[in-house]
Amino acid sequence: MSSYSKQTNWGQFIPLATVFFFWGFIAASNDILIPVFKKAFNLSQTESMYVQICFYVAYTVGSLIYMAISKGLKQDLVNKIGYKNGLIVGLLISALGTLLFYPAANLGSFPLMISGLFIVGLGFSLQQIVANPLAIEVGPSETGSQRLTMAGGINNLGTTIGPLIVSFAIFGSATAGNTEASVESVKIPYLILGAAFVLVAIMLKFSSLPSVTPTIEENTDDTVPGEHRKSALQYPQLIMGMIAIFVYVGVEVSTASNLPAYMEKDLGFDTKDVAPYISLYWASLMIGRWTGAVDAFDVSAGFKKILRFLAPYLAFGVFLLVNALANHDLSPFYVYAAIIIVMIICDVLSKGNPARMLLIFSSAGIAALLIGMFTSGMVSVYAFTSVGLFCSTLWPCIFALAINGLGKHTNQGSGLLIMMIMGGGIVSLLQGYVADLTDIHSSYIVGVLCFAYLAFYAIRVSGILKSQGIDLDKISKGSGH
Repeated sequence: MSSYSKQTNWGQFIPLATVFFFWGFIAASNDILIPVFKKAFNLSQTESMYVQICFYVAYTVGSLIYMAISKGLKQDLVNKIGYKNGLIVGLLISALGTLLFYPAANLGSFPLMISGLFIVGLGFSLQQIVANPLAIEVGPSETGSQRLTMAGGINNLGTTIGPLIVSFAIFGSATAGNTEASVESVKIPYLILGAAFVLVAIMLKFSSLPSVTPTIEENTDDTVPGEHRKSALQYPQLIMGMIAIFVYVGVEVSTASNLPAYMEKDLGFDTKDVAPYISLYWASLMIGRWTGAVDAFDVSAGFKKILRFLAPYLAFGVFLLVNALANHDLSPFYVYAAIIIVMIICDVLSKGNPARMLLIFSSAGIAALLIGMFTSGMVSVYAFTSVGLFCSTLWPCIFALAINGLGKHTNQGSGLLIMMIMGGGIVSLLQGYVADLTDIHSSYIVGVLCFAYLAFYAIRVSGILKSQGIDLDKISKGSGH
């Protein structure tokens, strides 16, 4: 793949990073909308998960539409309209989705609300298709994966701030006495967000981002000599990797989506007081991804080792800062600094090997969920939020393992993996259904099963890739979605 410069073009990367921020902002804000809609529309826990179903299935529908249009044009859509225009169109589609919140709030219509989220997700699917490869293109290819990891960290800055801003917009400040929210209180924040989408689209139009998609020199040979497979779907590492992406996004999203209901019903929290803990969950992903972004900086190897220990706590400091600005009590969160040490130990033990990292972090995720299920009170809350720490590195590990060895079918495989983001909605719905049958505390067994598959995949894919002559220690990881 070609690069536009021998060094990262930060003037191009920064406006691009804004798009990654939006993805995280909306995704995490959904976790605040779920309890608000549940009360306002008198929904069951299963029905409240339609918020996530509509948002995450939109990624799959958007990918299918993209493939259909490309087939009709007999040319890849982004290759035809260019990277910059692809991002702009995606932002404008998402802006249209936010406009639906106004009539939906006035009419008190839950179907119209989630239709708006679906359209926002459609726009995000096009942005995902464009922005991930573009993040690689704005600098040297050898540090492309680190820029993607950095973009993932910016995405998680959005997930950290999103719940706090949306909660403030709906309920007011943390010291206010308002504990209930009308559906109408949702429309203004999302109209402002729609205006932000349009503003960024205008900024991108006049930015230095390339208007034309660069030529990608694609490997036309299969990695394994003598093998000439006709489709990416003929590679077992990809088929199993698609399931892995599905359950990974599923456990990441469903853990946070069901946390408000658990804290309200079992622990007696008010809806407005849950936002800092949702912020902490998504900040946990930022903590892990900021650590992984260290290699994107041109500093000495010794300083990078120091940064690997400092970066997690710098990210944690950002979480504390934004919550302090929101007037939230920080005293419940200081203990989390000790839990971060566990993530650092897991990172050191993985030694950069994606299969080993996937196995270690998935095992830690299982332990965190089991501790949460078999304890109560704040211990269980910290255990559930720590799942974010152990999800932080899983996307790049799975992605790298799944597409490795696909040769000329790599792009097709990448598209198929992006489609499996729908797991965020479907697994959330499944956990909501289990919660209605049993209780929310017990429903986290769904996440345990997801992590168990990921641990199995880590072991199984190692054997598959080794049989193809691939050195796992030389596989470069990508970024968070």
